[in-house]
Amino acid sequence: MSGVVAAAIVAHVPTLARVEITPPYQRTLVDAERALGNVLRTTVKPDLWVIVSTHWVSTFNWSATCQPMHDGVCVASEAPDLIPGSRYRYRGDPAFGSALVQSWNDAGIPGVRNESAHYEWDYGSFVPMQYLDPLADVPVVGVPVVLLADHDECLRAGAAIHTAAKALGKRVVLLASTALTHLLVRGRHHMPTAERVEADKNFIDLLVRGAIDEAINKFGDYSRTVAAEMGGRALATMLGAVRAMKGDGSALAAKQYGDYAQSSASGNVVVLVGEQSMISN
Repeated sequence: MSGVVAAAIVAHVPTLARVEITPPYQRTLVDAERALGNVLRTTVKPDLWVIVSTHWVSTFNWSATCQPMHDGVCVASEAPDLIPGSRYRYRGDPAFGSALVQSWNDAGIPGVRNESAHYEWDYGSFVPMQYLDPLADVPVVGVPVVLLADHDECLRAGAAIHTAAKALGKRVVLLASTALTHLLVRGRHHMPTAERVEADKNFIDLLVRGAIDEAINKFGDYSRTVAAEMGGRALATMLGAVRAMKGDGSALAAKQYGDYAQSSASGNVVVLVGEQSMISN
């Protein structure tokens, strides 16, 4: 089976970057990403990670990384005290990146190749990848969130990732690197409001039950209620790929790894979406 074979919401709060700065209430996210990565690498055995990061922001176009190797140093420009410079080295997949751009363009979505030799990862890409695939066994293609893309375009862009993967016979795991609620305050120990926590948990429950169409139908109201990170664009892109999986006849469900955790009043989770048989096993 090829295409997007699983999708996941993963956390990237900068205090996850180094163990010595991760507060106790966020360590559940580190443990969850390690566990999820182990399950995906050993059971799902993907050919490729495609990561949609809310910290790679594009104004107009959807970009796909087409570098044969991602080799650089990640610095959190907004928090260099927390991530002053972390090395990474992962293989890329230029053929898939090119096919994805073509798939977007075929769907009427403006897609471009990112071939810059000087491009370096944002921390939304780096932080979860270091735990999901610490030995860099699986190639990575990065995708941004696009400011001028509404939820409908994000849904179609996610479906195009599934289309490109099927065309190349690739088993892809799509990662949405994002918080859920994201109405920030100073002080990383603060929880979101009870209303926004409840809305987040209701959204997670829809995924767990495999109610993908309902999750999509309610997504606009949900994302506005919780002030979802980057307007919910990464989540919507993931939902588009998941809806495409469902359209191929897959009965879907989800499983949460670890606990819901706060960071400056944002809500963060690690959730895997895939075929019911995979989730139950």
